[in-house]
Amino acid sequence: MGQHSEKRFKAVIFDLDGTLLDTLRDIAEAMNRTLVAFGLKPYPIEAYKNFVGEGARVLAEKVLPQKLRTQENIEHLRQQFISDYRSNWNHYTKPYDGIPELLDTLVQMGIDLAVLSNKPHAFTIACVESFLAKWPFKMALGEKEDIPRKPDPKGATIIAKELDISPNEIIFVGDTKIDMKTAQNAKMFPCGVLWGFRTQEELSKNGAKALLKKPMDLINLFHS
Repeated sequence: MGQHSEKRFKAVIFDLDGTLLDTLRDIAEAMNRTLVAFGLKPYPIEAYKNFVGEGARVLAEKVLPQKLRTQENIEHLRQQFISDYRSNWNHYTKPYDGIPELLDTLVQMGIDLAVLSNKPHAFTIACVESFLAKWPFKMALGEKEDIPRKPDPKGATIIAKELDISPNEIIFVGDTKIDMKTAQNAKMFPCGVLWGFRTQEELSKNGAKALLKKPMDLINLFHS
């Protein structure tokens, strides 16, 4: 217990998609099938790296051609995407290389773990239970009616209170500017990952105080 309390950081909140799990292909294929059903052209899977990260509604808005971006079309596309993804969310999704070793090490160190995602809450829970059940995540939150999407700090603040840990003792790890802004808004330590969906430039410009080339690099922050 003494070792736990002496650390500068006592917990890590992880983003999910592009940080812990490589979900890109399942998301892209579900949305592409939805677009084709609407008579629209699909996108290359890599293009979705710039579409995801802000929730299903923003994803639907981004993939629609500008002239079709009415509220009605966005909502209809979102609903159909959710319906498809609900049946096809786990075909290719898997933890990134090095994530299991990182989580093993954090658990051994007595660090509390949590997840905060802009993915719909039900899918967030399903992903954590399916791919990350081996590790004792104290809390996992996705997009819900009563919790605004990141970068609003409410979800991160709820997790900090649940863990009973001060925000300045929490590292917030993610792969997009949304995550870096969430960390800053919640007064947590913003840490960007370079194996995810966005660029080093985006993370640096938006306040990342540390950048990880591989998952185990995170451990260095506990010894600095």
